[in-house]
Amino acid sequence: MSSALKSNSEGKTLILTLSNPEFRNALGPEMYAAGIEALNAAESNPEIRSVVIAGEGAMFCAGGNLQRLKANRREPPEVQAQSIEGLHNWIEAIRTYPKPVIAAVESAAAGAGFSLVLACDFVVAADNAVFVMSYSTVALSPDGGGSWGLARALPRALACELLMCGERISAQRLHTLGVVNRVSTAGDALNQALQLAEKLNGRAPNAMASIKELLNDAPVNTLSQQLASERDHFVRNLHHANAGEGIDAFLQKRTPHYR
Repeated sequence: MSSALKSNSEGKTLILTLSNPEFRNALGPEMYAAGIEALNAAESNPEIRSVVIAGEGAMFCAGGNLQRLKANRREPPEVQAQSIEGLHNWIEAIRTYPKPVIAAVESAAAGAGFSLVLACDFVVAADNAVFVMSYSTVALSPDGGGSWGLARALPRALACELLMCGERISAQRLHTLGVVNRVSTAGDALNQALQLAEKLNGRAPNAMASIKELLNDAPVNTLSQQLASERDHFVRNLHHANAGEGIDAFLQKRTPHYR
């Protein structure tokens, strides 16, 4: 069975489901391409306000398919490089996508599955979920931005432990460290992610896009550059119709209706 990315919507939320149950939802080139295509279509659809990424069944994602990687060792290096470029293009698409993206993690997120989680804006994980950068266990180094995400989210010593030792880390500990936003009971991660998405869907899309862009740029901007960018975003959003609706709704003590 080939890997697939299923797509359906619930209200204003697009749900992308990693579907490769034979290999515990392991990622593959078909998923990368489908993920980019789905995000591109959703970006231009005003009815979609957020995206949730989940795994089919009881597990989020086992990472890469070791059988495929073993087969690629018999191919020219360019074959694997091209596959990783596909993954990286999807990771970049998630990071730069102007609408909130939420990972709903059940059971485990391993290897590139963990990297995929780190690319999302929010993480909802089941209380029994574990996360593991398992690359070093099979003599490999990380891909999918895993080293980038962990280096920014965690102290260096802990990032070294996860990447070099391949140690597992629980959802609860990542929640304490600020990597996981919400911990749900087992089997309820998707439901909790959809509740978070509904809350985000009620906020102004232009403001959400500005905040995500500002957060993405902050680590590489100087203070002066970030202040200038904040000014420009603020002025643009103030003169957007949604600001008029939001201010009026607040003053009138009613629920705003953004477009």
